Amino acid sequence: MQKEQANVLLLKEIAELLNEGTEMFAMLETALKKFLMGTNFETGWIFFIDEKGRTQLVTHVNLPEALSHNNCHYLKKGGCFCVSSYRNEKLDKASNIIACQRIESAIEANNGSSNAITHHATVPLQSGQERFGLLNVASPNTIRFTDAELALLESVAFQMGSAIKRIGLTQQAQEVALAQERNRLARDLHDSVNQLLFSVTLTARAGVEMSQDALIKETFKEIQQLTQDALTEMRALIWQLRPKGLETGLMEAIKAYAEIVGLTLNVTVSGVLQFPSRIEETLFRIAQEALNNVRKHAGVTEASIYITVTATDILLVVRDSGRGFDFDASEQLLSMGLQSIRDRAKEMGGTADWVSAIDKGTELLIRLPY
Repeated sequence: MQKEQANVLLLKEIAELLNEGTEMFAMLETALKKFLMGTNFETGWIFFIDEKGRTQLVTHVNLPEALSHNNCHYLKKGGCFCVSSYRNEKLDKASNIIACQRIESAIEANNGSSNAITHHATVPLQSGQERFGLLNVASPNTIRFTDAELALLESVAFQMGSAIKRIGLTQQAQEVALAQERNRLARDLHDSVNQLLFSVTLTARAGVEMSQDALIKETFKEIQQLTQDALTEMRALIWQLRPKGLETGLMEAIKAYAEIVGLTLNVTVSGVLQFPSRIEETLFRIAQEALNNVRKHAGVTEASIYITVTATDILLVVRDSGRGFDFDASEQLLSMGLQSIRDRAKEMGGTADWVSAIDKGTELLIRLPY
């Protein structure tokens, strides 16, 4: 009875943690730590598994050296019965796993102690019919866990699944609100500042035509040019806030944006461009920033873009033959534009890299999982 009361209290404390959490991975790590502290389980890790069966190690607690070696290399690579069962939809409750290739590979590599951990228990993380991944736990010198331990594991997994669903819905609501705010700002800029700049351009043009004084004419021409440049910047900003062209396709939107900022764009596509909306917008935003960098810093009016789609990845390359820059991948990026590109790629589980040198142009390489 005392043990049951302790378990109820533990689940209550974990539920409170999960209900308060707003950042997905930090929330799961905190809840997993609390669970391990209140049970006989010693270590645990969580995989997210997407619709295509790809695994992502999102958090882990108290891993032995053998499993944490080289940034958890052996947990991230290889196969396991739990993941295979999950992919085949044969895993619907907490279960003991008889053989784990990941743990076996880590032990065989002999890169540190395994703390006598040879087996683990697993349970799917889900909310209703929606599945998110797996929670795995283990203890030293333990091959099988009791029915009571597995029942407790199922209970905490249910709580985690509900919390993951809650945060997912919250993030969706935030994205909708952000899109609505972007649309509002874009409308306001178009209806106010954009129209004012256009009026100034017309006024300056009229001043050039009406004035007879050469110095005044030159001043009006400079005002006209500066206002035209500001108008181009404003239109580009409006497009960044609300990309109208995406409804006609990603490449059409990118081409239209290149035209707005005054770039001639050479396009090469390999594969079928059918992406989820979030990936499509990420690619568009990255291309926007890359083309902005070409226009502002490369000193050329032409760029090339390549998109290659494979069964697992999307590769986006933006290349120019402009003035280039000194780039050291080991140093922190100084440009906010470049950092923004890297952050957007990272949010989608991808990477962003550059190759550039003075007077030898710049090449941006984006790889996103698909």
